Amino acid sequence: MKKRPFILFLYFISASIAAQERMKEELSIPLADELSYGSPSDVHLDSTFIHTQVDSIITNGIKQQAFPGAQVLVAKEGRIIFHKAYGFHTYDSLQPVALDDLYDLASVTKIAAALPALMKLVDEGKLDLDQPFSTYWTRWKGKKDKENLSLREILAHQAGLVPYIVFLNKIFKKNGRPKKRFVRPYRTRKFSQQAYQGIFINRRFKKKMYRIIDRSEVSDKKKYTYSGLTFLLYPALIEQLAGIDYETYLNTHFYGPLGMETTGFQPKTKQYPNKIVPTEKDTLFRHGLTQGWVHDENASLLGGVSGNAGLFATAVDLAKLMQLYMQLGTYAGKRYFSEATVKEFIKGQYPENDNRRGLGFDKPYPNNSGLPLSEAYPAPEVAPESFGHSGFTGTFVWADPENQLVYIFLSNRVYPSRKHRNLYSLHIREAVQQVFYRAQLPTE
Repeated sequence: MKKRPFILFLYFISASIAAQERMKEELSIPLADELSYGSPSDVHLDSTFIHTQVDSIITNGIKQQAFPGAQVLVAKEGRIIFHKAYGFHTYDSLQPVALDDLYDLASVTKIAAALPALMKLVDEGKLDLDQPFSTYWTRWKGKKDKENLSLREILAHQAGLVPYIVFLNKIFKKNGRPKKRFVRPYRTRKFSQQAYQGIFINRRFKKKMYRIIDRSEVSDKKKYTYSGLTFLLYPALIEQLAGIDYETYLNTHFYGPLGMETTGFQPKTKQYPNKIVPTEKDTLFRHGLTQGWVHDENASLLGGVSGNAGLFATAVDLAKLMQLYMQLGTYAGKRYFSEATVKEFIKGQYPENDNRRGLGFDKPYPNNSGLPLSEAYPAPEVAPESFGHSGFTGTFVWADPENQLVYIFLSNRVYPSRKHRNLYSLHIREAVQQVFYRAQLPTE
């Protein structure tokens, strides 16, 4: 009993030291190329104008049921100068949107998961953009319409591949019930790919998807046609070339070092403390609210781990990754890619062929600056060198090196149904982005 005061004393001392260390971390000066927090006035922007305009646009979007809730993050000149959450997870207004909520990124997965891995493999000389893709993905050797397609053509959506294949059709019988050889309500060694609660996919179905892609048509006309097909293949290719599994590769080389602690696939199976924003009430396949499981059906048939969709993340995590790209491969004093590799991936590849795309990255419309907001993509004010990507669920990320601006927009516009399209018709993402270009304070 006499020892208790001394033990309590040690406890309080250790707790005090721990608290001081936490305060030091929170108050520490970030590295020159690491995101920090600031205010709009720090970068000569009008805070009142920004808050008034963004609040108005987002509030109207919620009123028009473009989405039940959203959040916006903007970093300028290396400082997060705006990060605000709006609305609720659903229209019943029970769960408010929080700044650390996890969102299903949909196609933003392409540039936040598959692409950084491919970029690193190119950097290491394990992939050549101008070699035939079949050099690495040998299933395409002997496929006359595919064996000579280069990785550059494919990543720039210039290869003539079909845009999308609905693989979900392959698992249903004519009466609408799932085929037992592909789907089971419980996990076994053979049925190990979990698509949803009580839905497990035969791990061999992945090979069936590959065969269907092998047989898919390729257009003779080499012009811009967006296709996500090969992003279904990239995880297996990355594992083949890297020698470790796709998720481990991403966590080891990117998410871990960048401090993207709650970025990953299948968040329902992980112990993340963050709330997960729901997407669609699925009446066809999952027969319930899709929350914590990937919305994209093709990715779900792969167990939620894919290159086309399936990644979940917070706004701050995405801001770090986009800042890394904008800084041409470095973040917080660490180099992740060579400057030359990043420059190659973010530049337009086939502008002479009316193709605005970079390698994996989206780019502004040609002559975007001369277009009205209703016709522009994204905001008319973004620089031609800027780049990013959008996601079907209502997500959008963009980086503008010329203006040193990173823009993150997260929403669940597909709740309760993907038929909700006012996010597009009201041009909400572009309008919010435009605010930060128009908020410049007059110089003295």
